[in-house]
Formats: sequence, C-alpha cells, structure tokens
Amino acid sequence: MPTLSNTRSKILVVLHQEQSTAGRIGLWLQEQGFELDIRRPRFDDELPCNMNEHAGAIIFGGPMSANDSDVFVKREIDWIGVPLKAGKPFLGICLGAQMLARHLGARVYTHPEGRAEIGYYPVRPTPEGLSVCGEQFPEQVYHWHREGFDLPHCAKILAEGDDFAVQAMRYGQNAVGLQFHPEVTYQMICRWTVKAGDRMGSPGAQPPHLHRQGWHQHDRALARWSRDLLARWAAGFDNRTNAPDVVSIRQHERPVDLVF
Repeated sequence: MPTLSNTRSKILVVLHQEQSTAGRIGLWLQEQGFELDIRRPRFDDELPCNMNEHAGAIIFGGPMSANDSDVFVKREIDWIGVPLKAGKPFLGICLGAQMLARHLGARVYTHPEGRAEIGYYPVRPTPEGLSVCGEQFPEQVYHWHREGFDLPHCAKILAEGDDFAVQAMRYGQNAVGLQFHPEVTYQMICRWTVKAGDRMGSPGAQPPHLHRQGWHQHDRALARWSRDLLARWAAGFDNRTNAPDVVSIRQHERPVDLVF
C-alpha cells in the first residue's frame, strides 16, 4: 500500500455538509496509508483539474438531489469525468452514485409512490456483484435516500432492490456506485435518526429502533464486504490475488459522527 510521503496516495473526498466526515471508509483508508484530501464544493472548495496528485476519488452523500440546479451540484457531476478519463478509482455513495449516473446520462428519480429507503433493506447481488470481491455480498445494507437511478449505458449492475432497482453498479474498470451507505457506524446511525428525525415519517422509512437493531444484525457482514471491496477498489481491481491486506477497524471502539 502507498505511504503518506507519496502524493499519489491521496484520496480526494467530496463531502456536502460542514460537519460531515468520511466515516468508516475514511478510517479504513487512513489505516491503509492513504491521506484524505477533503473538499466541500458546496462551500466553495475547488476540485482539481486532473488526478495527478490523487490515487482515487470518493463522492459521499448529502441531503440535496443530483437533479438540483445548484452550481456546485452541476460542477460535481461534470467533474466526475476527471477521474473517469484518468482511469483512477472512483466511488460514489448514495448522492455520489446518483451523480455518477447523471454524469453517464442516466435518470435520477423519486419513487412513483413517494417511498423512501431509510434503514436496513435487503439487496440481491447479481453474478457480476458476487465476483467483485471475495467476501460474500451482505444480505441487507443501510440506506438513507428518497431517490434512485437507472442503470447507465455500458454500466453493470452489481445489486438489485425492490423499491429502487439499482442498488450498486460498476462502470468500466474502476468506477463503482453504491446506493447504500457502507461508511456508517453505530454512532452515525444514532445521530442521523435524531438530527433528521423528520425523515422517519417518509413512506417506507423504518423507525429508529429498527435502524439500531439492524446494525447489530447486519453490520458485521457489511463491514467485511466493504473492507474487501475498498481494498480491491483502491488497487484498481486489477490484481485480485495480490489485493492489499485488509486492516480490521473495530468501529465500536472508534466512534465517528457524521451529520447527513
């Protein structure tokens, strides 16, 4: 794995609120020797014109929509072409995945019945999804969204769901979009359900106690899969037999809060 002295070990991290963090994903990347270069375009941070100083990029979630007319939203969607053209690993999570879909010409949409996925919901991996990494795809994952996206042309679906069909996708060799949130810790779930408690009233949303219960039931499998996926993503998915060793993060001992 890279060392911090190498500028190519930087991961560009795009966040959308003042108090947002990269959660468990950020901890794992730092454990592996990556430096997080955090940018918040919503608050006028610039995005680089090339990827010469970055090994990859991640766009995380946020309360806005990829369909919004805000300048920073359009700028982020357009900017995704920079890592894609450079062939650098790109990961979009929730809003970031929807932005990737928009960049590739696909639709981002609300559920026709106004339903949301807020809590733990089952997903069904495709054969392509099962082949992405060595760990078994988790049966249920943590969601916090009211919009979904269609599968872009030439992208491959990795996992399907019920209310929103595309739950994970891969575009080319190095770009992955996840509708769900592999970065969450228990502390983050508690904070989200309190700070955004009004979302609990959305059709289809689960009450807070089911979020906490779901974490105890499903997070271990999601954490194992996420670490393996990130290791192979950071390596460019180009050599699975020599993918970097995964450092275990005991998240219950390392709380991270994230306002969403």
